[in-house]
Amino acid sequence: MKTSYGSVSASSLIDSVFVISIFLISIVSGNKSSSLITCFGDCSSNSESRVAIMELRTKVNESRAQAVLLSDRSSSAVAAAAATTTTSSSLNPRLRNLNVIREEYRGLELGLARARASIRMAASSRNLSLDVHDRDVLTGRIYRNPGAFYQSYMEMEKIFKVYVYEEGDPPMVHDGPCKNKYTSEGRFIQEMEQAGKKKKSGFRTWDAHRAHVYFLPFSVTWMVKYLYKPLSYDRRSLQEFVGDYVRVVSTKYPFWNRTHGADHFMLSCHDWGPHASRGHAQLYNTSIRVLCNANSSEGFNPQKDVTLPEIHLYSGDIDPKLLSPPPHPAAPRPHLAFFAGGARGPIRSSVLRHWKDLDTDIRVYEYLPENLDYYTLMLESKFCLCPSGYEVATPRTVEAIYAECIPVILSENYVLPFSDVLRWEEFSVAVEVSDIGRLKEILMGVGEEKYLRLKEGLRAVRRHFVLNQPAQRFDAFHMVLHSVWLRRLNLKL
Repeated sequence: MKTSYGSVSASSLIDSVFVISIFLISIVSGNKSSSLITCFGDCSSNSESRVAIMELRTKVNESRAQAVLLSDRSSSAVAAAAATTTTSSSLNPRLRNLNVIREEYRGLELGLARARASIRMAASSRNLSLDVHDRDVLTGRIYRNPGAFYQSYMEMEKIFKVYVYEEGDPPMVHDGPCKNKYTSEGRFIQEMEQAGKKKKSGFRTWDAHRAHVYFLPFSVTWMVKYLYKPLSYDRRSLQEFVGDYVRVVSTKYPFWNRTHGADHFMLSCHDWGPHASRGHAQLYNTSIRVLCNANSSEGFNPQKDVTLPEIHLYSGDIDPKLLSPPPHPAAPRPHLAFFAGGARGPIRSSVLRHWKDLDTDIRVYEYLPENLDYYTLMLESKFCLCPSGYEVATPRTVEAIYAECIPVILSENYVLPFSDVLRWEEFSVAVEVSDIGRLKEILMGVGEEKYLRLKEGLRAVRRHFVLNQPAQRFDAFHMVLHSVWLRRLNLKL
C-alpha cells in the first residue's frame, strides 16, 4: 500500500476524509460534536450522530497513526524520534534502528486508540463489569459517568507509562515540600522519585521511547525558597530556571521537539506555578500544566491543563481529628457554617465584612481565638466556607471533605479538581460571590434530604483526595495521574 500520492501524504488524505465526513454528519445532525472528555458526562443522552462522530474520530486516529508511521516523508514525529540514534546513545543502552522506532511509536498510538474505543463503549453501557474489590468505588452519584471513569482508570493502569527526566539536582529538582500547604506538589514528585529508586513502578518507565508522557520534575515551591529574593516580587529567576531546564531536555532528547512539548507535563502547587511556566512559551501554551492555581481567567486551559488539589498537611499526615469524623451522617452539628482566615483578597474580605461576629449560626473569624480549635469547629459545622484568597485555590476545600463538612465554594474562575469525572454538585454547594450577603438564606434552604445526600457524596469522594504513602488505587496521586492520562488520550500528535 502506497503511503503518498504525488505531493499529498497519506495522513493529509485521511485528514481530508475526516473533515468531509464530519461535514456530511453535521448536515444531518446539526453539527453536534463530541470529545472523549465530554463522555464523562451523561453519554446515555447523546444522539446517534454524536456517537458516529466519535467512532469516526477514533478510526481516523488509528488510520492516521498507521499512515504516519508508514510514510518517511510525511512523518516529522518519526524523523524526530529517529534522530535519537545519532543524538543520544546514552538514553538507552541499545541503539534503535528506524524500524524499531516506528514499531514502538505505532504501538503507543494504536494502544491509545484501543483505549479510547474501550472507554467510549463503557460510557454508553448500562451493564458495568466491575472487579469485586472496586464496587464501592462507584457508589453514589458523584461521577459524571461511572462506567467511563472506571474503564478509563483500568486502561490507565494497563498501559500508561511516564518517563521522568533525570536532569537536575535536588532540592529544586526531584524533590518538593511534603509538610505544608504545598504538600500535594512534593508528594507527587516524591512518589515518582521513590518509584525510581525501586527501579520499578506501574507507571514509571525507564525507556523514554515507550513513554506516553514526560514529567519535568522541578519544584516551583523550592525555586521560590532558594532563588527568589524576598519582597522583590521579581519572578524572573523562576522563569529563567524553568526555561533553562526545558532547553536542556529539548536539546539532549528528541521527545520535546517531536510534539512541541504537548506530551510533557509540569506540576506545581505554589501560587506562582503559572508564572514560572511562562519561562518557556511552549510549556505555557502547549504542555500539560498541573496547577493548584487553576484560574481560567489567567491562562489556565482545562482542555490541556490539570487542577491539582491543594492539600495542607502540617505534619505530613492528616490531622488525627479528621481521620474519623462522626460515623453517623445525621450526627448533630450545632453550627450552620464556619470560616476562619485573614482578609486575603476581595472574596475573603467580603465574607468577613458580611459575617464576622454578626451571626451565631455562621461562625466567621478573622483570627481564631486561642480557646477554639479549627478542626473541631469544622467537625461541628454543617457547612464549611471555602473562599478564594489572593489566588483561587484553598486547602479548606479538601479539609472540609475530610471533616465531612459540606464545602461551600466561593470563588470565581476556579476549575475544580478532577471535574472531568466528578460531579461537585453532589458533595458541595457553589455560591456566587455576589450572593455572599445571602449565605444564611441559601444554606438554610438546603433541605435535610439534600444535606444527607451531600454528606453521602463526601464519604464516597474522600478517597480521591487522600495522599497515601505509598500511593493507593484511586487516591489523590492516581487521580492527578488520571487527569494527565485524559489529556494525553485527546492529544493529536
